[in-house]
Amino acid sequence: MTNDHDDVASANTPSTKPLNVVVAGSTSAAGQAVVGSLVALGARVAAVDLDAARLETLARSHDGVVPFTCNLADKASVQDLAESVRAEFGRVDGLIHLVGGWRGGEGIEGQNDDDWDILHTSIMTTLRNTSRAFYSDLETSPRGRLAIVSATAAAKPTASGASYAAIKAAAEAWVLGVAEGFQAAQSGHKTEPKEQTSAAVVFVVKALLDDAMRAAAPQRKFPGYTHVNELGDHVSALFAAPASHLNGARQHLG
Repeated sequence: MTNDHDDVASANTPSTKPLNVVVAGSTSAAGQAVVGSLVALGARVAAVDLDAARLETLARSHDGVVPFTCNLADKASVQDLAESVRAEFGRVDGLIHLVGGWRGGEGIEGQNDDDWDILHTSIMTTLRNTSRAFYSDLETSPRGRLAIVSATAAAKPTASGASYAAIKAAAEAWVLGVAEGFQAAQSGHKTEPKEQTSAAVVFVVKALLDDAMRAAAPQRKFPGYTHVNELGDHVSALFAAPASHLNGARQHLG
C-alpha cells in the first residue's frame, strides 16, 4: 500500500462527502495516532472507548472528533452506539478496531482461563459486536472499510502466547469472513455483480511502538516494531486505495 500523501488526500475531494469513521479503542497510543491521521485526511471521527475523561481530552485535541463512551463487549450497548453515531454523522464509512491486549503464561499448561476470557472478550467479542452493528453501513458505503491490527504471532504462535495467538487468529478469520460477505454482495454477486467498493483488511505487526515506549527504553532498538504513526498512515491510505485490491488482504507492516 502506498503512503503517498497526495493519494491519501484525494480520499476527500470537493465532490465527495466527508468520511465518517468509527475508531474503537481510540484513547490508546495507536488509537490516538489513527484518529489524528484520519482527522488530517478530513474525516469525521466517532472516537469510542470506555474512559470518558480520556475521550473528552482526545476530542478537544482535534476538530471533527465526537466522543462516545461504550462497553463494546455488550451487544446491546454497541447497537445503541451505532444508532447514536448514525444520528450524529449519518452512514458510517469506516470501522477501525483497535481494542485488544496481551496475556501470556508459562507454556501450554500455564495458559490461564481468566486470561483467555479477558482476551476473548477484549479482542473477539468487541470485534464481533462492532462489525455486526456497522456491517450494513460499511457494505453500502462507496468507501466502506473495516480494519483490525493482528500479530505475527497468529501465524507463528509460541506455547507461552498460545491463548493470545489463537484469539488473534480467530479475529483474522472473522475479518476474512466479513471480506467474503462484502465480495459476495458486490463484485461477486451471482446475478448483479458491481464494482467492489467495500473492503475488510488485516494489518499484521510484530508489535506496536509509541514514543512513550522509546522514552522509557532509549537504549532499545525495537527491531521489527511498527510505530503507531505508521499505522495511522496505513489506515488513512485505505480510503484512497481500490477496494478490489484491499478486500481480504493481510498486510504486513514493519
